[in-house]
Amino acid sequence: MNILFIHQNFPGQFKHLAPALARAGHNCVALTLRVKEPTTWQGVKVIPYKISRGSGQQVHPWLVDFETKVVRAEACFAVARELRDHGFTPDLIVAHPGWGESMFLRDVWPTARIGLYCELYHRSAWPHMHFDPEFDKGDPDAATLRIRMKNLNNLVHLPLCDMGISPTRFQADTFPPAFRERISVIHDGIHTDQVVPNAEARLELPDGSVVTRDDEVITFVNRNLEPYRGYHVFMRALPRLLKERPGARVLIVGGDEVSYGASPPKGQTWKQIFIDEVRGQISTADWARVHFLGRIPYDRFISLLQVSRVHVYLTYPFVLSWSLFEAMSAGAAIVASDTGPLHEAIEPGKTGTLVDFFDKEKLVEEVCALLDDADRRAAYGAAARAFVRANYDLETICLPRQMAWIDKLAACTAGETGD
Repeated sequence: MNILFIHQNFPGQFKHLAPALARAGHNCVALTLRVKEPTTWQGVKVIPYKISRGSGQQVHPWLVDFETKVVRAEACFAVARELRDHGFTPDLIVAHPGWGESMFLRDVWPTARIGLYCELYHRSAWPHMHFDPEFDKGDPDAATLRIRMKNLNNLVHLPLCDMGISPTRFQADTFPPAFRERISVIHDGIHTDQVVPNAEARLELPDGSVVTRDDEVITFVNRNLEPYRGYHVFMRALPRLLKERPGARVLIVGGDEVSYGASPPKGQTWKQIFIDEVRGQISTADWARVHFLGRIPYDRFISLLQVSRVHVYLTYPFVLSWSLFEAMSAGAAIVASDTGPLHEAIEPGKTGTLVDFFDKEKLVEEVCALLDDADRRAAYGAAARAFVRANYDLETICLPRQMAWIDKLAACTAGETGD
């Protein structure tokens, strides 16, 4: 079959599926902004599309997000027509619609079956909105209307969708019932044979020191350090945590940008804002035990998880991070937020501990309790790894299910569920 992948940052969530389909003999092509010139990646022909216009200056603020998606969709449409005119006709289009690119592809190839990666439908009710009042700005009613407008892209795409795929039940269940029935819940997959416990693991820190399994290491990982992933809560827990654990090293991974939610005040970063908030409560000696590692190569990231005695994961009711499952696969003892996404990953008292997202005191207590209980840490880590291997292993669980999803998509009739 001819299979066309669409992802602004290809391969993104298709990094396992696309090469597997290419290896199976399918002609796989991808459209993306990530490359400047055509190339080949693991058997997939990767073709760039280029943005030819900027956003308008007089667009209503609630429409700015949708306009950027239409701009990308127009650019992708232009390249798609060129492909069509040069003889390429996909049997399947597999797209992440989050940036709008696939919006007009049914118009180019009416008979292609379209499968969408359904990451999130924006809900305007609590807890999806107004979960963290500290960062609610302006008129809450207007904020509700604005978030509904963010679904314009979803609402344009969903009628085009023959089938959907979503990595977790929490994410799939955000979609309206009329579309939810088309969505299969299949995670992207974790390399559990690569992300393994390692008693000999070691990690060199920027100051030249080295931590191993013999050290009391507490880890916290975000793509970017921001409130959506509980960075502010973790930082506010640090003064007490460092006092309670005078031998602990705290390793924090994450960038200075914004992945989700509101941007910090102009010229500032969330990282520095909360460092400034807590720094005066922490002695110089204790602060020397806090290590901000930024973004690190994947092999170092795995070593970090392997030396972790307790891994803290916090999130708003939102998309669940791969890093949580990777930490579980590495056998880390998890303390996580008691929010919706975690309920399908952490069974309290078995695969980890859940605490109220906002309760920094309880967070410290649970981390300390685990640090003091080696047997419970070992039991949590073993159960967490077993759970991930049984439910999220790439080779034995997720990739076979993704491939079966592709077969089912190929067998359906294009457009029978939509416009």
